[in-house]
Amino acid sequence: MPTLVFDTYKPDYAEAFKVLNLHWLKQYFVVEPHDEEVLSDPERFILKPGGEIMFAKIADRVVGVVALMPDENGIFELTKMAVDSDLRGQKIGQQLLQHTLNFARQKGLDALILYSNRKLENAIYLYRNHGFEEIPLEQPNPYLRADIKMRISL
Repeated sequence: MPTLVFDTYKPDYAEAFKVLNLHWLKQYFVVEPHDEEVLSDPERFILKPGGEIMFAKIADRVVGVVALMPDENGIFELTKMAVDSDLRGQKIGQQLLQHTLNFARQKGLDALILYSNRKLENAIYLYRNHGFEEIPLEQPNPYLRADIKMRISL
């Protein structure tokens, strides 16, 4: 298993955040307008409202990303999680998710939510394995592709 180093957002990482997410979105779904907004301006949509973006790196290469994005009710959404497709299966996503959950606890967050799609079986398994539980999915929800909503109490 590669040795990962975790870091928080730096402007130098913005392109990696966008590229890694666009790759999986295009592979499995379509890039929705909301995705394009957030990925093109993460400082405005994630950081300025009080969120954070985590990066997993091997040497100087960003290999995984995930964001904690607050909504208007102060609830944080775990979103835009992606791992370099060339490195999948090496437990990078597991380590990144665990790091993010630890970070959220240290920040004093009570819970996290996420939206996903059942087609992403490995992701759903990972979330369940780390304590996320399915909750009712409101309609409308923020993503056309979402068919599952999950929550974890921290």
